[in-house]
Amino acid sequence: MTLRQLFDPSAIAVIGASATEGKIGYEAMANAAIFDGPVYPVNPSTTGELFGAEFVSSVTEIDDDVDLALCCVPGPAMPDVLEECGEAGIGAAVIYASGFAEAGGKGEELQDALVEIADEHGISLLGPNTSGFLVPGIDLRCSFASGVEEVPEGNVAVVAQSGGVGLVLAFQSRRQGRGVSAQVGLGNRANVGFAEAIEYFDSDERTDAIVLHVEGTDDGRRMLEACRESDTPVIAYKVGQSDVGEFAESHTGALTGDHELYTAGFAQYGVPTVDATDDLMDAAAALGNSPTPDGPNVGVVTAQAGPGIIITDRIQRAGGRLPELTADTQERVDEILPGITYADNPVDTGRPMPEFGEIVTAVAEDERVDIVLVYELFEEAIGFPVAELDGLAARVDKPVLFATEGIEEDLADQRDQLADAGVPFFETPERAADAAGALARYARLHADNGVADGGTTRVDVADSEVTADE
Repeated sequence: MTLRQLFDPSAIAVIGASATEGKIGYEAMANAAIFDGPVYPVNPSTTGELFGAEFVSSVTEIDDDVDLALCCVPGPAMPDVLEECGEAGIGAAVIYASGFAEAGGKGEELQDALVEIADEHGISLLGPNTSGFLVPGIDLRCSFASGVEEVPEGNVAVVAQSGGVGLVLAFQSRRQGRGVSAQVGLGNRANVGFAEAIEYFDSDERTDAIVLHVEGTDDGRRMLEACRESDTPVIAYKVGQSDVGEFAESHTGALTGDHELYTAGFAQYGVPTVDATDDLMDAAAALGNSPTPDGPNVGVVTAQAGPGIIITDRIQRAGGRLPELTADTQERVDEILPGITYADNPVDTGRPMPEFGEIVTAVAEDERVDIVLVYELFEEAIGFPVAELDGLAARVDKPVLFATEGIEEDLADQRDQLADAGVPFFETPERAADAAGALARYARLHADNGVADGGTTRVDVADSEVTADE
C-alpha cells in the first residue's frame, strides 16, 4: 500500500460538502480549500460555488485526476460513496463518520464492507471515525476541526489513534513554537494503521521524528516491526495503565490492552515510552533536532544551583546517568572560571556570566558525556550563549538541550536564535530533564537490544505474549 495519494495528493474532492457553516461538510471544505491545488465540493443536492469552487453532483463528473476524497457523509451511505470513488479512480479516502467497528454489531459489518470495497479498488482508507490529518508543509488540512490552519510546519510526525489526541499534540507543538510535519488521526484503522503510517513517515523528507499515541491494536507485531525498521526515531505514549478498556473500545474500536505488555514490546523494539502528551512532544523535539546519542551519560551545566539539583535528580529518575567529568575537563573548567561553585557534574557557575558558553563547550567536548543539558535563568545583561551554542551539537556529534525561565517577551528572540542554532529549547527544568531522559533511554534501548542492526527480539502484542528469541 502506498500512502502518497493520501498525504501528498494532486487534487481533492470533498464529498458531502455543505454551504451551511458549522456542518462537517462546510468545515472540512473550508480547511481543505487552503490547499494549493484543485479542491472540488461534491454534493448532488447543492449548486453554486463554495470557497471559489463550483459544486459537482458526483466524483465521476470531475474532469481531473483526483487522488483524495474527504467523505463528509453518514456511515450508512459510505459503501455507495466509496464504490463511486473506486469507479472514479480515486486512490485514497478519509471517512469522518462514526458508527462503525467501535459501535459493534452492524457497525462492524459496515466497516467490513468498506474494507472489502477499498481492497477491491486499491483505496488507502483513513478512518472511519477520524478527525482527519494535516500536512502543514504543503498546506494540506484535511480535518473539520477549528484552528488547524494555525498549526505550523515542523519536523515531527504525530500518528495518533485518537484524532482528538492528535490535535492536542499538534496545538501543543504550535504553542511551543515547533510545529509538525504531519498530524494523523487513525481512528478505527480500517486499512491504514500504525505500521503503514510509520513506514510512510520514515521515508518522508520533512520528518525527523515520529510520535505514536496508542490505545490498543490488533496488529501489534506489525506495528513494532515497523518501529524497529524505521531509520527515523519513534517515541510512544501508550495510554491505559488503569482500567479504561470499555471506554477505549467505544472510542476507536480497540481495547487498550495490557499496559506492561505494550511497554515491554516497545522497549524491546527500541522505542522509548512516555506518560504525558507534553513529554511526548518534548522527547520528539530532542530526538528530531539532535544527533542520536551514543549512550545515556548526561553532562549538565547550570547557572543556578536549585534548578540544577532538580535536573540532576530528574535525569537519573528518567533513565539518564551523570558521569564524573574527566580530570582534563574539570581542569579546563577551573581555568575558564577560577573558583567556580562546582566543577564536576553538574557544573554550577553560580549565575550567568560571559564565560558561560565556554563552560558549556568544555563539558560538551568531554569524552564521557553523550548528552548535554544547559540551564540558565535569563538575565538581559548577559543573554544566552547563542554564538557558542551555534553548531555545537554538530561539532561534537551529541545532543545539546537548553532550558530557561523568564519573562516571555525577554525569551522570544533568544528562543528563536537557539532554534536557528539547532538547540531544542525547554521552559522548565523538569521538561528539559525528561527530554534528556528520553534521549538516554533511546540510546540504552538501541545499544542493549541491537535494534539498529536488526536484533532478534520478538514481541507479539496481538496475542498478549512477550517473548525474546535466544
